[in-house]
Amino acid sequence: MPRSYVHEARRRVGPKRARIVPIIERLAADHPDAKIALHYRNELELLVSVMLSAQTTDVNVNRVTERLFEKYKRPEDYLAVPPEELERDIYATGFYRQKARALRATMAMLLEEFDGRVPRRLDDLTRLPGVARKTANVVAAELGDPQGIVVDTHVRRLSQRLGLTRQEDPVKIERDLQRLVPREYWGLFPHLLIWHGRRVCIARAPRCEDCVVNDLCPSSRV
Repeated sequence: MPRSYVHEARRRVGPKRARIVPIIERLAADHPDAKIALHYRNELELLVSVMLSAQTTDVNVNRVTERLFEKYKRPEDYLAVPPEELERDIYATGFYRQKARALRATMAMLLEEFDGRVPRRLDDLTRLPGVARKTANVVAAELGDPQGIVVDTHVRRLSQRLGLTRQEDPVKIERDLQRLVPREYWGLFPHLLIWHGRRVCIARAPRCEDCVVNDLCPSSRV
């Protein structure tokens, strides 16, 4: 896209700091059901679901965890079975050997260092085996204390389309968004972009004519 067109498009919609709250408010009104798609009943199930969601769909994870969480209720349960049994139980999520190792190591650390509880602090969460910053951000936000902004493929793509960041690296994108998005929206904002990305701002065929923020978006075709 020519630089002159990009500059004109950004000038037309106005500065991003002036647009961010209207963007959030409109998306929240358009997607009142925007929330995490993973099914869980407690903090441990949340952590396990997010860890299993890597490289697969939320629908697939929910299908697996429906039976998994009836069998594994405490950190001790993940360590009480042979590794091969746990691998079989999570096989359908893919990368099952790697995920089983991470789950067992995480459960051991929860018992050794956190009294079997899932920690709330991002620094503690990222120490858990198999828990990268994105996973930690999801868990912290769902536990009611967002300390960062989740950046997945939808958040990355829509943030760029909306002209909120020019970065490609997720860490740098998160840094840009943290400077821009009011802190009280850190937990909600990713869900809004994820659901908008799935329903309206589709990667290959964005439905700009149906988008509630098309007049605030420099990439709009309307």
